[in-house]
Amino acid sequence: MSTPHVVVVMGVAGTGKTTIGPQLATRLGVPYAEGDDFHPPANIAKMSAGTPLDDADRWPWLDAIGAWAHGRAGLGGVVSCSALKRSYRDRLRAAAPDLVFVHLAGDRSLIEDRMSHRQGHFMPTALLDSQFATLQPLQADEAGVVVDVSGNPEEITDRAVSALTALPEPTP
Repeated sequence: MSTPHVVVVMGVAGTGKTTIGPQLATRLGVPYAEGDDFHPPANIAKMSAGTPLDDADRWPWLDAIGAWAHGRAGLGGVVSCSALKRSYRDRLRAAAPDLVFVHLAGDRSLIEDRMSHRQGHFMPTALLDSQFATLQPLQADEAGVVVDVSGNPEEITDRAVSALTALPEPTP
């Protein structure tokens, strides 16, 4: 990719956004931003207590991610963000129209198993059902790719890079 895309690594909790995102950014030679870092403290407290966020909680978070992505337009970047609903992706695209999504997708049992083994993360496995219930997969008119999360992080990153390489370049 001669002009790097700004890529949102999306998916339900536990798909590997925080693992794959930095690896993808390194492979693409662009900066990485951790989407969770854009959450205000109230959102983190709510999720840590096992309470799903509502849309009112998400709008400022999505706007902050969108502003970061807008600032990277034409330069490239990778940011992690669950972006589970079409309306969330639309809000991100309103700030940064040339965003491309990498939807990390996989079997629920695999994702739950991975979540149960991770350390120091505020999202409990109890919220996984609400994440899957909320998920609206990428639609045909959305720029992006779906990448299977089976295998190790290097294999997943390889699949993401291959899929992104097949996409058209962003418009200048």
